[in-house]
Amino acid sequence: IVLTRFHSFISFSGYSSWSLEKSSFWGHSLNFDRNKLVLGNGRKTHVPIYPVIRAVAKRRKEVPFDNVIQRDKKLVKNEQPKQKRIWRKWGFQYADKVFDETLKDEPRLWDDAIVVILQKGSPLKALQLFRDMQHSFVKASNVTVAKALQACAKVKGVDLGKQIHGYVTRNAMEEDLTVGYSLITMYCKTEEINLARRVFDLMANRDIRTWNSMIFGYASIGSFDDAWNLFYEMESQSLKPDIVTWYGLLSGHFKHGLYQQVLVIFHDMLRANMKPNSFCITPLIQAVTEMKLVDLGKEIHCYVIRNGLDYNEYAGNALLRMYVKTDLLVKAKTVFNLMQKQKKNRKNIFAWNSLISGYSFKGLFGDALATMNQMKASGITPDVVSWTSLISGCSKHRNYKDSFMFFTQMLEEGVQPNIVTYLSLLTSCVGLSLLQTGKEIHCSCLRNGFYEEEAVATNLIDMYATSGCLKCASDVFWRMRNKTVRTWTSMIMGYASYNHGKKAINLFHQMLELGLEPNAKTFTALLSGCKNSCLLDKGWKYFNMMKKDYCLVPMMEHYSCMVDLLGRAGYLDEAWDLIQTMPSLNLKPDGSIWGPLLSSCRTHNELELGKIAAAKLFELEPCNPVNYVMLMDLYSMSNRWADVDRLRDMAFDRRVKINAGGWSWIQIGCKVHHFFNEDDPPPPPYHHHPDLGEIYFELYQLISEMKRAGYVPDINCVYQNIDDSEKEKVLLSHPEKLAITYGLMKTRNSGSPIRVMQKTRMCSDCHRLATFISLVRNREIIVKVGGRFHHFRQGNCSCNDCW
Repeated sequence: IVLTRFHSFISFSGYSSWSLEKSSFWGHSLNFDRNKLVLGNGRKTHVPIYPVIRAVAKRRKEVPFDNVIQRDKKLVKNEQPKQKRIWRKWGFQYADKVFDETLKDEPRLWDDAIVVILQKGSPLKALQLFRDMQHSFVKASNVTVAKALQACAKVKGVDLGKQIHGYVTRNAMEEDLTVGYSLITMYCKTEEINLARRVFDLMANRDIRTWNSMIFGYASIGSFDDAWNLFYEMESQSLKPDIVTWYGLLSGHFKHGLYQQVLVIFHDMLRANMKPNSFCITPLIQAVTEMKLVDLGKEIHCYVIRNGLDYNEYAGNALLRMYVKTDLLVKAKTVFNLMQKQKKNRKNIFAWNSLISGYSFKGLFGDALATMNQMKASGITPDVVSWTSLISGCSKHRNYKDSFMFFTQMLEEGVQPNIVTYLSLLTSCVGLSLLQTGKEIHCSCLRNGFYEEEAVATNLIDMYATSGCLKCASDVFWRMRNKTVRTWTSMIMGYASYNHGKKAINLFHQMLELGLEPNAKTFTALLSGCKNSCLLDKGWKYFNMMKKDYCLVPMMEHYSCMVDLLGRAGYLDEAWDLIQTMPSLNLKPDGSIWGPLLSSCRTHNELELGKIAAAKLFELEPCNPVNYVMLMDLYSMSNRWADVDRLRDMAFDRRVKINAGGWSWIQIGCKVHHFFNEDDPPPPPYHHHPDLGEIYFELYQLISEMKRAGYVPDINCVYQNIDDSEKEKVLLSHPEKLAITYGLMKTRNSGSPIRVMQKTRMCSDCHRLATFISLVRNREIIVKVGGRFHHFRQGNCSCNDCW
């Protein structure tokens, strides 16, 4: 209506050609001469321009404002309240242009500008505006100063806050409650709690807000004694704690992991006749979730329903997260559906992400994808949390290929990964031992600035160490500035897996010299290094050290290392005695104990003890084919072929495929090639390599070349009742031989190390052949067997024949 009447006036004044839709009128310039509107032809008229401007603000997409308005100083003062309302209605872009062309000597105009900018989520711009205000010699009001302090708190700008504090002191604003409250809040949020307390103590008058801000500040940094002292002092001054006071205490105790205390505080809150709101309920539900008190959580859920808080966004998210973390996904889905009945909760991306995360971590990827599709159909775009939940779930459940597939889809939809995404992807690289893919992720971490993060660097060390590049792992380790115990442990384990036991020990002592205290995982890595390098005395030393010097109780993995170490060294009786001394109440020997013992019995041809270990393994792991194969090898070494047939029949009756031998894979470029025993059908969806005939032809030539260099096939590792010539043919079909041969074929001119990943134990003949190839062909060969590497170079292996 305003624009129509203005249009009529302009037409009456001789501007009938102006069209509101085409905005042709805005080609003329408008000038203010006190209370008169001056049109482009110099004609003056008494027209109140602010209603017109506000009306145009609602049609701001059609109106250009460049060089439109100039104001007289007096007019701005007269129309100031209207200008203030314009700031709140207009779009950000047009408000900026109008503000830039305004005479800015009125504090109220600056107040409103800073408030609007701060509400738009631009604290740095608000602080820039406050600085410009000082350069314009306009004195800031108390409200402006308070808003500027809020901006400092949001950006953690304590230095800027101190400068504004100086402005407060110079202009005698300390007694203003709003300014004092803002100062305390700013110092608390920037973790300058002592300065906050000084401001608090110097205040002559305090209201409930200042007390709450100070209590919240103490609770947020864990100074609970100071927080409670203020709480009781507040009560002694006849100030009753309100809901904000209780929330500060609840959230502070939850933040620092004092979950039991959260329950106590909530109980005290109810006794004080203070009815909790959704904010106070949230840390209570979160504490119950962390303690996994499902029944208590259900009681709290009932309380939430009785008090009408179940549709609240914060309480609903907390309840949904509680059921997700306790694996009650049916109830989580029910809470989610109830939240969706409220229109305001339908765009709640946190609820969607919680449900997707629950399905993913439970391994229900079909439900997770269905939920994400529903999310898209509801008009919500999945964010980085949504995709990372899927990727992390795949990594957890060893669906490593799917994790990379989801990552590719995530990038195609324009979603940028965060640090958690990279950690999950590195875990997938560790699971598949994909060195090239890991290097690409490493480069992406560098580009996105995540390289300095301790968690990323530690996962990079694990990735390189488990993918066959110890040098890269070492480079990442030594370039780290702040190394934690977890970082040192990862590097110690890296050296251990490459049979560098002495280097692992040296690194352990360097860690101790820096004052870092090892944990149970550190000693696991250290004992693994002693085991792989056959350092028996050192192994006993550190096994006893963890008990005596660090009061760490040996766990199953520590006993497993010691049993394996003793067994490899030939001390089978001592290994048996150690098993018997394990605390039966806490640790009952499992497969990680009996497996190494059986393997050692096969190495040293100790049949009777091997039969005892195998019997235990058949009881604990009846479907593990490795156990049957190792006992069959023991029987065949003694030519007890009837027992071999009996054991094979036993495995057949239990539906255990003992003939499904090992398989190997090698990465050439960006493609992974798999190899299987020729007589065994590959597990779906894999197939025998399409170039198998060409590979065998190359292998025959390679064997002939190695025989001329002195290689003799070790037929003793073929435990079958066949003649020697047939045994040599069996040796040719071992998958690690095929993988090494294929690597030689595809990397003739590169000279790069050949990295092969082996599913089962490497036989002695393959070990001998790889040693000759590294010497004759002058190539480095790295074979990963389980969690251990054999690095062949110049006719030697890093294991020193201790395996």
